[in-house]
Amino acid sequence: MIGIINYGAGNIFSLTAALKRVGVAYGLVNELSDFELYDRFIIPGVGHAGTAIQRLHNSGFVDKIKQTKKPVLGICVGMQLLSIYSEEGDVDLLGLMPLKTLHFEKRIKEKVPHMGWNTVCIKNSHPIFKDVPDKSYFYFVHSYFLEQSDLYTVASCQYGLEFSAAIGKDNFVAVQFHPEKSGVLGESLLHNFAHWQYGEELV
Repeated sequence: MIGIINYGAGNIFSLTAALKRVGVAYGLVNELSDFELYDRFIIPGVGHAGTAIQRLHNSGFVDKIKQTKKPVLGICVGMQLLSIYSEEGDVDLLGLMPLKTLHFEKRIKEKVPHMGWNTVCIKNSHPIFKDVPDKSYFYFVHSYFLEQSDLYTVASCQYGLEFSAAIGKDNFVAVQFHPEKSGVLGESLLHNFAHWQYGEELV
């Protein structure tokens, strides 16, 4: 069962609705003891990365997240939280992947935020992208992006520059787009995560 880490970072209704559509059981992680109830976790998030990391610290969730060996999926700001640093708030984050979260502003000519459907190109295979075709469209809403990395980037996207649309390391994986708002393929990704056994391919 999936535990959604509930640290007050945005409305999770669309995520829970998508999980219901694909028949995936979930619950909310509201306190430290709840971590023992689930076999995998989603870190959702919309809004400000600096506020989000502070809320995680206040809740006492930081060490639990960093130490878990269970599968973890970060979404949007939840992805950015896995990086080492964000220009949004000039803050250090969880540091689970040695990438920085940077602002599009002054780096691209396109309108900020990056909002709407865009193509995602798979760079490195990962079980959450099982049966998701390369160059599929997913829904984005963000002003900050994670750097591209040959080692950690699972999928990339172009918007004025190339950035990480998905990253992965060990039992942690994350996406900048919103799978819960990305139709059938987004739901497939959530289904794949719900059945991913870290260290094994999906069957």
